[in-house]
Amino acid sequence: MQSVMPTAREYNFDGLVGPSHNYAGLSFGNVASFNNVKSVSNPKQAALQGLAKMRALAARGFAQAVMPPQARPNFALLRSIGFGGSDADVIAKAFRDAPAILASAYSAAPMWSANAATVSPSADTADGRTHFTVANLNSKLHRSYEHQQTARTLRALFSDERYFAVHDALPGTPAFGDEGAANHTRLGNAHGAAGVEMFVYGRVEFNPDAPAPKRFPARQTLEASQAVARLHGLDPARTVFVAQDPAVIDLGVFHNDVIAVGNGNVLFYHEQAFYDEANTLAALRYSMAGVGAALLPVRVARSDVPMADAVASYLFNSQLLTKPDGRMALVVPQECRENAAVARYLDELAGSGGPIDELLSFDLRQSMRNGGGPACLRLRVVLTDAEAAAMHQQVIMTEPLYEKLVAWVLRHYRDALAPADLVDPQLAIEVETALDELTKILGLSCLYPFQSGDNAAPNS
Repeated sequence: MQSVMPTAREYNFDGLVGPSHNYAGLSFGNVASFNNVKSVSNPKQAALQGLAKMRALAARGFAQAVMPPQARPNFALLRSIGFGGSDADVIAKAFRDAPAILASAYSAAPMWSANAATVSPSADTADGRTHFTVANLNSKLHRSYEHQQTARTLRALFSDERYFAVHDALPGTPAFGDEGAANHTRLGNAHGAAGVEMFVYGRVEFNPDAPAPKRFPARQTLEASQAVARLHGLDPARTVFVAQDPAVIDLGVFHNDVIAVGNGNVLFYHEQAFYDEANTLAALRYSMAGVGAALLPVRVARSDVPMADAVASYLFNSQLLTKPDGRMALVVPQECRENAAVARYLDELAGSGGPIDELLSFDLRQSMRNGGGPACLRLRVVLTDAEAAAMHQQVIMTEPLYEKLVAWVLRHYRDALAPADLVDPQLAIEVETALDELTKILGLSCLYPFQSGDNAAPNS
């Protein structure tokens, strides 16, 4: 008797922008983030822009869910490096002596949930469960503490161990630099069928002769990608490791999802994305043939979209979504419509008769100014019907949830946040009050360290 492939859908878990969203320019190698350092942000607008995208995609029938923000400021970080006293004292001393570290402790970067973890669906794993490996994000101070709360959140959302396995982050050393799903793509015929998982890395720790960027750091290592594949029990015949072109890392392509995105059997990428384009495509075709799938590459030539335009517009930091009719929609930031070369290319793409026949653009300017587009804002999780029923239900985007979250943002978020505002102890109180209420809206009690008393290290 022939087994029936389980029905599966891809859920996009978008990061909800936190109340401390600010422009501190903490991410060297991320051109947009660095260019907007010390600008005044608008946390309220940022959160509302993200929610509008979630609502619109859910209304179109795409499976959409919410990832909550993390507790800020990170008092455990600040106290661990010698800032003591009351919470207000800690903030004041850090602002006086180490304002960049205080900004790191206040970072709202968890909004970019593509960096939360790498996810392998049950159709690919040896034990038939959906596997998550939390990213250690150890290349940047402001993100290197995220994995603790991320693991807590994922275990709250995916608590049923019959269906889900959540792995802690890899060791926090340079050899295992791991940036999560931003450097991971899954390709195949259908979400519920066995697929091919592509891991893209920027450097090799134990091979000093391997290509590496010279200007900006490569954040993902081959060793980390291989470790995640082992933890998830992936079939080596259906796992492909690909080197990113180090030259484009030096141009500001800090993650693969800034230069390529895949969905189904389609790989949408810039010709400069990979160190060895020909061998990358050959390896993918070979592995995909093993699951009965044929790779459909959509290659963007530099003559059509120069690299500077690709980075400025975040053309490839887009969501590629399969519609009910089997065709695909490309979700792009509004900046793509404002860049002449990119807009011209997209119009030609949508009318070409290829797999991508619809463009959806969103104003995500607050996120974009900090270096994150539509793809950065979402973690892709493929779930069967049974797995979807087993996950936490109150984070699934519906119209009632959207309305509750908008009202919550309007109650608690500031509409302007300057670097000097981080010294205000009231900001920390506002964030904690907002997040405490959010746990009630999402049905996630005791999600945050401050709710369990773990966010403050003992005074020295």
